[in-house]
Amino acid sequence: MEATGEATGHPLEVRDARPDDAPALGALLAELGYPAPLAVLAERLGVLRQGGEVVLVATRGGDRVGVLTIHVTPVLHRPTPVGRLTMLVVAERARGQGVGRALVEAGERILATRGCALVEVTSNRRRTQAHAFYERLGYEATSVRFKKSLLPDE
Repeated sequence: MEATGEATGHPLEVRDARPDDAPALGALLAELGYPAPLAVLAERLGVLRQGGEVVLVATRGGDRVGVLTIHVTPVLHRPTPVGRLTMLVVAERARGQGVGRALVEAGERILATRGCALVEVTSNRRRTQAHAFYERLGYEATSVRFKKSLLPDE
């Protein structure tokens, strides 16, 4: 999967994440406000990969500039499974260069091949730029999400 990267002259490649991506993924997660120790992140990546979950990485000239995770949820109330974009991070230095769009489009293609007719994404209320990004890609705000922590300290 490739898209051109006019900003740097290097092509943008979207591929499955590998174990050696963990340090770069940690830096991307920290940019989003979710820092994690490298060992923990490497373990999570391994668990996702072993479970058949999809983690896509966008690279440009060897630089890891974005990550997307997706999930397929079988549901009782719809005729097809629901696809979810569960996390998208584009490095600040690469925003506005088509990285997010390329990752989302790659994720949507995978979800479609897995039988999903609907894709959902959740975005924190304060991330208004992300909301505008998703709307430009054809997503619409349709519901409110509620959360409840099951851990005593969260």
